[in-house]
Amino acid sequence: MKVIVLGAGIVGVTSAYQLAKAGHEVTVVDRQSGPALETSFANAGEVSFGYCSPWAAPGIPMKAMKWLFMKHAPLILRPKLDMAMLSWMARMLSNCSSERYAINKSRMLRLADYSRIALAELRSETGITYDERMQGTLQLFRTQQQLDASAKDVKALAADGIPYELLDRDGCIRVEPALRHVRDKIVGGLLTPKDETGDCFKFTNALAAKAEALGVRFAYGTTIKALDVEGGRVRGIVTAPDPVRDRERISAEAVVVALGSYSPLLLKPFGIRLPVYPVKGYSLTIPINDASRAPESTVMDETYKIAITRLGDRIRVGGMAEISGYTNDLGLARRSTLEHSVTDLFPGGDVSRASFWSGLRPMTPDGTPVIGPTKVAGLFLNTGHGTLGWTMSTGSARLIGDLVSNRSPEIDAKDLAISRYG
Repeated sequence: MKVIVLGAGIVGVTSAYQLAKAGHEVTVVDRQSGPALETSFANAGEVSFGYCSPWAAPGIPMKAMKWLFMKHAPLILRPKLDMAMLSWMARMLSNCSSERYAINKSRMLRLADYSRIALAELRSETGITYDERMQGTLQLFRTQQQLDASAKDVKALAADGIPYELLDRDGCIRVEPALRHVRDKIVGGLLTPKDETGDCFKFTNALAAKAEALGVRFAYGTTIKALDVEGGRVRGIVTAPDPVRDRERISAEAVVVALGSYSPLLLKPFGIRLPVYPVKGYSLTIPINDASRAPESTVMDETYKIAITRLGDRIRVGGMAEISGYTNDLGLARRSTLEHSVTDLFPGGDVSRASFWSGLRPMTPDGTPVIGPTKVAGLFLNTGHGTLGWTMSTGSARLIGDLVSNRSPEIDAKDLAISRYG
């Protein structure tokens, strides 16, 4: 079939690659000048197959109230009269029960583990490199209370057969030797050894080149105006007019929406209510000047919900959740929080040389992406991955490749579809 993929971020490019492998004629459309120039550009660098949890969890409402008054808060709320924001927040709060948390985390772990297998196979078949490391994620606890609270995550990991290891202070230092300089600041950690790290921007660009070699066409610098729907079936898309034509259409037999936070805006005119909302995250990229004081893999600072990741000769420091709508400004207070976390655990780095970035993560209220068909024939979704687009991209792409091709997926995907929202 002729298939259009909307979006050239990590999710869109992996989807295009899998659809091309399945024999389809694929066009990727994106407003940017190249792949991975928005949310995929400078994310935290984690590929967290084991360390993946819904933000909606028991106790989060009370924690959120405390976070709002912290100087270095992991959550920043800028309330506004925005029905989409209010509806999304209400739905998220409704998922903060133990029962919902268990269901949502199990979905996430299922897809993440599938992605772990898919990424390994893709790496083997393509040979692409992207500053990758396979040394796990260390969720670092500064207090005994945090260590005790990890019991619910340990239970979920054990139930789904995901390898993990609870570590004391010395165990954390064994895994991340640079922590010996701050041993008194930590009490323990939870290691998920199958997790990986890597530069999402490098990976996406390398895979886009492989996709082009398979015949995928990339229409960069193209603004998507609307879906072209007729008689309950998608016929393609309408793009912004160019100097010659008032209106341009690109025809297709199937369209995959992988536009991240912008997906709901495109779908709304067709009665598709996708509960995805932008939650802004920030990152610093710092050159390493002393490898002995840098992390080996990813350290997740549980206190500030900030990931500190080794990417070759750089450290990527990413995190925070700012609920403020479709704004992408760079707040200096957010930079201060990132600098505080990394210098507190890995002192000695020169944060004055860091580059500062922000991106809009497409979050669902239950933390699980939306993958599958819609009520419009031929229209598919692959979006809503939140902070885990890099982690879940390869598995999500395999699923969408199977669903568009009318093949049975290798894992259960029914509860990932938009139909779960009623």
